[in-house]
Amino acid sequence: QVQLVESGGGLVQPGGSLRLSCAASGSIFRFSDMGWYRQAPGEQRKFVARITSAGRTNYADSVRGRFTISRDNAKNTVYLQMNSLKPEDTAVYYCNLHRFLDVWGQGTQVTVSS
Repeated sequence: QVQLVESGGGLVQPGGSLRLSCAASGSIFRFSDMGWYRQAPGEQRKFVARITSAGRTNYADSVRGRFTISRDNAKNTVYLQMNSLKPEDTAVYYCNLHRFLDVWGQGTQVTVSS
């Protein structure tokens, strides 16, 4: 069974940067599309970024140009580099693996505040 473990969240000032990591167990990582989603208090979970098994990427309009998703198949890990962070980026960030079904991580809190 695949498990996802996120790390790298924390408190950062506006304009700062963070890098989130999501490590996957199992052998299907390299064949899977990986994504990041986020959920702010009182809101629904929303798409942030995705990288396909072939390495193609797409982003939500709100983060395009500031966030970069990447993957390292040798380490079974997907990353989300977040730059120029804004208070509205504050949320719990979830990693998603999609291959015939969806697997979610437990989430990591990102707080952008001065």
